[in-house]
Amino acid sequence: MSDNYLTVIPTDPYWRPGKDAADRAAAALSRMLPDDDARRGLEAKWHDSVEVVWCGSSLERIFCPHCGADCALDWWAEAVSHRYDEGFPTLVVTVPCCDVATSLNELVYDWPMGFAQFRIEVLYPNRSWLTDEELATLAAVLGHPLRQILIHI
Repeated sequence: MSDNYLTVIPTDPYWRPGKDAADRAAAALSRMLPDDDARRGLEAKWHDSVEVVWCGSSLERIFCPHCGADCALDWWAEAVSHRYDEGFPTLVVTVPCCDVATSLNELVYDWPMGFAQFRIEVLYPNRSWLTDEELATLAAVLGHPLRQILIHI
């Protein structure tokens, strides 16, 4: 059996909201879900350090945000592993394709994913992507820009 999550994370991996803002954003997301089954799977989570918010089996390719070249998955995995071992004090990497410094969070993922210390996720959301308007509403309630990730494990 597979699991599906609808997850929203701050665009800044190191940003964490206060509990009140997170509760308001979770309540707003709850109203965007189609039924009580989906609402039962909703949870706001804080982490002590940055974590990879992996999209699961949907990821196929990663691109450089500067030159558009493919980034090898093994290069990416090594870069993430190295920063993980250090506790993610930085996400800065030099991409091998054009030798430019960028962030692991700014790489272009063929299926969206990212890095975060905070997330709101819904297990079995019974819906697909949030609309641009819904995402903007959540960002306004939370007080920070967001990105969304559909996770399939």
